Amino acid sequence: MSNKPVFVVTHPRACSTAFERVFMTRRDTLKCAHEPFGDSFYYGPERLSQRYADDEAARESSGFSKTTYHDVLSRLGKDGSEGKRVFIKDMAYYLMPPDGKPATIVPSLRKSDDYTEEGNPTVIPLEILKQFHWTFLIRHPRRGIPSYFRCCVPPLDEVTGFKKFMPNEAGYVELCRLFNYLREQGIVGPRLAGESSGETTNGETNGKKEGQGVTITIIDADDLLDHPEPVVKAFCKETGIDFSPDMLKWDDEDNQKYVSDAFAKWNGFHNDAISSKSLTARTKAHKTVTDESENEEWRQKYGEEAQRVIRACVDENVSHYEYLKSFALKF
Repeated sequence: MSNKPVFVVTHPRACSTAFERVFMTRRDTLKCAHEPFGDSFYYGPERLSQRYADDEAARESSGFSKTTYHDVLSRLGKDGSEGKRVFIKDMAYYLMPPDGKPATIVPSLRKSDDYTEEGNPTVIPLEILKQFHWTFLIRHPRRGIPSYFRCCVPPLDEVTGFKKFMPNEAGYVELCRLFNYLREQGIVGPRLAGESSGETTNGETNGKKEGQGVTITIIDADDLLDHPEPVVKAFCKETGIDFSPDMLKWDDEDNQKYVSDAFAKWNGFHNDAISSKSLTARTKAHKTVTDESENEEWRQKYGEEAQRVIRACVDENVSHYEYLKSFALKF
């Protein structure tokens, strides 16, 4: 089993922080890096996001205004030199330009001024992408997007600093683009997690580079919440991490402080995960919802215009979620 850094790539509000907390209990063997590429995506000289484009003060106060993508990778390399395996949780959209704009390798990672990589949707060279053990965490847009919207409007926006909801931060499109590229390059697949070596991915052989990549490991957040121990155990098997049931409990002062410090730079986004003490199977079944009942719920919480914005963003991303879901671990 490879000892490459495990990279859990996701989109906003995918229960990813709760999942990350599980692996923060293994500080004896793992070094966790919490959303490191957000530093360069939002604040640094190579920033791709427009969120703080006109707010130099916010970029400066973040402490990351000079952080390049090269700096982030150097930091991860240092983490990996400490004798522990690196565990990274981050957003796919931090690795590529918003709104489907063509990607070019960022200056700090180019081999030359005119260096390009045809077909690469990210700003990271392929030779670097190959250095990670890629995994994916997804959540249905009808739950993920309203949760993220809540962080970008009053009163929580005063805490998070995200003063408006930007649909291009939903992240589903970018997650699909990254996933497809990694498959095409043989970095993941063709086998699904849990399949024997004789089986194929969704009936496909994935052509060119069969057998060279790690298994496709996609976790659905609902499966994680319904079956936390089997899901975490299966993930550990695919990534070569020793599993222990104790990973699902973290009710101790030292771990709580460690997590609070790690999540501090994204204040307000992870309050539920910070205050949690364990990951246990939820006991309430999903309530039956319709578009109409969802619309009414969002209208009551956020108003008429916000409801339309949320609905449009959810509908736009359902097909991307369902595509990724077709590759997810089955429980």
